[in-house]
Amino acid sequence: MHKGQVSTSCRIDRVAADNGVVALCISGRITKQEVDTLRDVIEEEASAFAIDLRNVDLVDREAMQFLAQRELDGTVLRNCSPYIREWISRERTEITEATRDGEDA
Repeated sequence: MHKGQVSTSCRIDRVAADNGVVALCISGRITKQEVDTLRDVIEEEASAFAIDLRNVDLVDREAMQFLAQRELDGTVLRNCSPYIREWISRERTEITEATRDGEDA
């Protein structure tokens, strides 16, 4: 099953596998403007899902923070390019440290 949503600079295709896991396949650029659209699409998912980033060619910091938080919350991020994977790892570290610092206060 495919359902496409088009934003100004990215496309989100919903692909349901036979095992019930849904992949949200993103193409293009993910910027602050697309994060709200992506958040809305994710909120509509009732079953297990993964985010496939194979065709993402550009992201901004707000998008990376969103993706890092999703991964910390248990979302599987598939097919990340090396630079996106490294950036997500750095953002995850920052989020984790900020959370820990907040608990210590």
